[in-house]
Amino acid sequence: MTMSIIQVTGTGKSFANDRTPFYGVRVPTEIKTMIKPLSKLDKNVFRKILVLIVTAIEGKEVEYKQLKELESKDFSEEVLSIIYSGLLKLLQNALRVPLESLKQELFKEDLHELQIPEDFQTDLASVVFGNRRSTIDRVSILSRPRLPQIDCLKWRVDVGISTSVLNRVLEPTVLMEMTLSDGNIHTFEVPVSKFHELRYNVAFVLKEMEDLEQRNVLKIKD
Repeated sequence: MTMSIIQVTGTGKSFANDRTPFYGVRVPTEIKTMIKPLSKLDKNVFRKILVLIVTAIEGKEVEYKQLKELESKDFSEEVLSIIYSGLLKLLQNALRVPLESLKQELFKEDLHELQIPEDFQTDLASVVFGNRRSTIDRVSILSRPRLPQIDCLKWRVDVGISTSVLNRVLEPTVLMEMTLSDGNIHTFEVPVSKFHELRYNVAFVLKEMEDLEQRNVLKIKD
């Protein structure tokens, strides 16, 4: 029996150093569309658009006429809208990445790959890594869609003495009343066997989460 040996050669680039850009594997359409007109944009106009975007991200109202006021013979309302949408998408994608996972130099490296003019890179970085980041994160957390939370949980154990079929049951059940943050109240019964099953599954999930957190692959390193 003969054995074939395949020799693999590389370029010297380590796969461990590969990473996904902050905008994802593919460049979003909004960002891709704005690259060309952005390269011709005046820096003062760029900063005014950036102020409008940051205002919107912070949850404050931005009127369309504020963008229209920046219109000129070189940049129509349509082109300004394309730039606005692209920059908004770019910053939204960057702000989704925790600061511990995205360093400023890597952010600028990604901007360079996108062919964002160097004059604009510092201003964009100041939004993502500047003093207003904490305000932006707080607004993002408060405005994100979420399910109602449990405000109060009451329970008691009832014992069924008899039913219409059986004269003597003596089977305990757990009666639970759950009050949610939206004001709704839900009442339901749980057999003791199912209650113990629920306790076991919750403990199992918590143990799995604890084991998962201990894995090195989830630990963030500088």
